[in-house]
Amino acid sequence: MPDRDRDTMARDFYSSGKKYKVLWLLHGTFGDYSDWIRKSMIELYASERDLIVVMPSAMNSNYANWPSFSTGYDMFDYLTEELMPLVYGWLPASDKREDNFIAGLSMGGRGTFVYAFNHPELFAGAAILSANPYDFRKLREKGTGMWERMKKSAVNFEGGEEEFIDSYQNSVKVLREQVKKGAVLPKLFIGAGEEDRMIMDDMPETKALLEELGIKDVMYHTAPGLAHEWRYWDMAIEKALDFFGIEKKD
Repeated sequence: MPDRDRDTMARDFYSSGKKYKVLWLLHGTFGDYSDWIRKSMIELYASERDLIVVMPSAMNSNYANWPSFSTGYDMFDYLTEELMPLVYGWLPASDKREDNFIAGLSMGGRGTFVYAFNHPELFAGAAILSANPYDFRKLREKGTGMWERMKKSAVNFEGGEEEFIDSYQNSVKVLREQVKKGAVLPKLFIGAGEEDRMIMDDMPETKALLEELGIKDVMYHTAPGLAHEWRYWDMAIEKALDFFGIEKKD
């Protein structure tokens, strides 16, 4: 939550009627809700900008629905169907599209693509750090290691390969559908450290896809000497907040 002035009573702070902008901030593989607080300066950046930051834990779910895990672990639906209404109802958080932004690193970057493209009506901006959108059909055709890992886990939860390829998780497929419908997409911040070879090698394909689809409200950001690491993600999230237009307080 934004800092409360020392001279302002909590009752007055929460009942002022002011609604704050919100950043939905996603962690990476093997992480949890505490990663961004422990390893970046997001608290400082948020305090400077009167910004609420919400950091859910998603285990290693890839921010997808896993109905057959335990009693059901529907992370994709949880964020939009449960957590967002809860935050809007309990806290002075704005539910307006223009005041909501989503960002994430690595696995959280892939999740950001999926949320932003499936729900463009919810977010004004999306920051994808150290991740690229993938067309699952092309992954299967290439026989990549990523596709082989997916076959062992995520594919089965959608009922099979074709069902998985046609699902909400295929961010490239969903993006093409949204563009065809004329949906208003969030502005996109896409970045990675220049030594993050797996991400950087695929970034030209991402650029070509967005250019093909006529998506122009995009900022690409890279940093020399940095790889898949917190030094980059800490730098990039502040750059993304600037790109989103979330200004610092006077």
